[in-house]
Amino acid sequence: MERAAGRAAALHRPRVLLALLLLLALTCVMLLDGYLRAEVGDDQRVRTGASSSEVPGEILDGGPILSFPGGQAETTSVPDRTIVLTFDDGPDPTWTPKVMEVLEEYDVPGTFFVVGSMVARHPGIVEDLVDRGHEIGVHTFTHVDLSYQSASRVTREVEQTQLALAGAAGITTTLFRAPYSSKTDAVDNYSWQVYRQLGEDGYTSVFTDTDSEDWKEPGVARIVEGATPEDGEGASVLFHDSGGDRTQTLEALSKYIEKMQAKGYSFTTVSGAMAEQQPAGGSGTDGSGAGGPAAGAPSGTGNPLQASHRPATGTTLYAGEALLAAVAVAEWTVPALSAALVVVGVAVLGRFGLMLVLARRHHRQRNRRRFGWGPPVTRPVSVIVPAYNEKECIGNTLRSLAGSTHPIEIVVVDDGSTDGTADLAEGLGLPNVRVIRQENAGKPAALNNGIRSARHDIVVMMDGDTVFEPDTVGRLVQPFADPRVGAVAGNAKVGNRSTLIGAWQHIEYVMGFNLDRRMYDLLRCMPTIPGAIGAFRREAVLRAGGMSEDTLAEDTDITIALHRAGWRVVYEEHARAWTEAPRTLRQLWSQRHRWSYGTMQALWKHRKSLTDKGPSGRFGRVGMPLVVLFQVVTPVFAPLIDVFTVYSMVFVDFRAALLAWLAVLGVQLVCAAYAFRLDREKYRYLLMMPLQQLAYRQMMYLVLIHSCVTALTGGRLRWQKLKRTGEVGTPAGTGG
Repeated sequence: MERAAGRAAALHRPRVLLALLLLLALTCVMLLDGYLRAEVGDDQRVRTGASSSEVPGEILDGGPILSFPGGQAETTSVPDRTIVLTFDDGPDPTWTPKVMEVLEEYDVPGTFFVVGSMVARHPGIVEDLVDRGHEIGVHTFTHVDLSYQSASRVTREVEQTQLALAGAAGITTTLFRAPYSSKTDAVDNYSWQVYRQLGEDGYTSVFTDTDSEDWKEPGVARIVEGATPEDGEGASVLFHDSGGDRTQTLEALSKYIEKMQAKGYSFTTVSGAMAEQQPAGGSGTDGSGAGGPAAGAPSGTGNPLQASHRPATGTTLYAGEALLAAVAVAEWTVPALSAALVVVGVAVLGRFGLMLVLARRHHRQRNRRRFGWGPPVTRPVSVIVPAYNEKECIGNTLRSLAGSTHPIEIVVVDDGSTDGTADLAEGLGLPNVRVIRQENAGKPAALNNGIRSARHDIVVMMDGDTVFEPDTVGRLVQPFADPRVGAVAGNAKVGNRSTLIGAWQHIEYVMGFNLDRRMYDLLRCMPTIPGAIGAFRREAVLRAGGMSEDTLAEDTDITIALHRAGWRVVYEEHARAWTEAPRTLRQLWSQRHRWSYGTMQALWKHRKSLTDKGPSGRFGRVGMPLVVLFQVVTPVFAPLIDVFTVYSMVFVDFRAALLAWLAVLGVQLVCAAYAFRLDREKYRYLLMMPLQQLAYRQMMYLVLIHSCVTALTGGRLRWQKLKRTGEVGTPAGTGG
């Protein structure tokens, strides 16, 4: 048996690993999406007023192009009557193409300092910029002030942007412009360290001579005026092709080009300016290779690469393409998942509302003084107890049945136990107890053996680790006074609720199971009679073929079969049974995996119920869609609400996300509190509910994913035995 369990565990590990990998992949996609939106930590700090005591004076007074040939800092000015048009913060899917149209109209080149996250999201625009002969520079990946960042963060910001450029246009670039930079006279001690670091890596940093301040939207005339240099002087001019409404920028750009051309100015790129001008205070070029045949070439002419561009090859090219592929997945996945979660959220909240309304209605209906199923059912019934290695629990189970106020016979079916369960049952000497021994064949076979051996027309089925209250059987069988009733579900309670795991399951049983059963009862589409406490017409079960071994959820299977045969299945809230829930996470995983996988099997087996006609088709029309939606689909998505909450807290709005999560938790607490009130349970267990939502629900999500993977891969499971302690004793000792 231990070897079989080991083999089963070995088979399940790959599926568990796959489930974890799916969750990890989704988390990575969401992290990437958040990072692309440049809102990690919402770092919007901009350093001002810092000292420049460590910056060489010739740099502060030099031109706007800073390079480090041979390790020595040099600046280069733009030649007289020459304009270098630079654009920051793009590419933008709306404005960058319009800026290109204006530049193409006047046959003017531009130098675009792009943000890596925007490149990754809009690679086609960058490719178009390069194809039209424009020059590209790095403007960091997330547009943060680098003077606040570590050296490693600076390197990442630049390298990630280079990867995005490699994937988008097959190039890298030697040009760099820091966010929030302006003229060289604004370089301070902090930013100087950044420029020196990048200069040692071969980058040329580009500043401005004139700033249009178009981002302020001051009006077209003021934008043109701000961008205009002193008469005859050359200038590196700053515009923006992203970051807001650029309508004024577009109009001003046309007027500015016309104005400067009328004054005899020419337009070039940064590389073109460097090729024409000797460095201020020195000689030579910046080492970037500026001055090649493409320097200053106009757009739209199919030019070769700008001198600052380098063809991306090898690992850089492949890594860049992989980055863009991951971004494309994130750009599609996160919005689609967000939309799906909205739908799921609405469905879940709608379900909560429906449960509250129908649960109240069910409670009022079933507790009316005049309510009754018919004449009291007083005839004896058979109680079937399937048992496999239940020596810890069988005594408590049988003693609780012996105290029944309703006449019963007890049929213990020992399914090949190796721990002496059958001998213990016989040794108790309790009246009306029969012990049937069989070779180990599984729970369905044990139940079928008990059904065939039962002497009465009503059979109650329970687990070997469950105890009944004295009036449980009597209450459970009363609905059979209605000849249309074929099965009755009882109220299963967690007996060992003193531990954290037990408390979580207690909340789940009261809210998730019993509140659901009230709703399904009124809708006449009860999907499952719990194995811990259920009653059946013996004739109905036999006509349905008995307890099937086709699925791991024989209780769900037989319940649906009875619906399809035209029988009513109802819920009796006052018939209570106390069961021992799994004590460890491993046991809980094993149990819930079997439940969820078995439920999927049963739903698939009875898929044709969707087309059943007449009263017997009610489950297919109502129950099947509800079970699929709320026991398969929404449980997969519901835990992701927590993941999206964390995502929103980190990348969007912490306060709003927290309030939304608390609001959903509040709705669940209201439902749970009402369910506890109906079941007369103590509210103190609800203190565990927030932690249950954070930890327990995630585990249930993984279990369901595991079950889905098992179903898709054709895996099979056996009836699994959980280790019991026998701590659930007489009902009187387990209440509250």
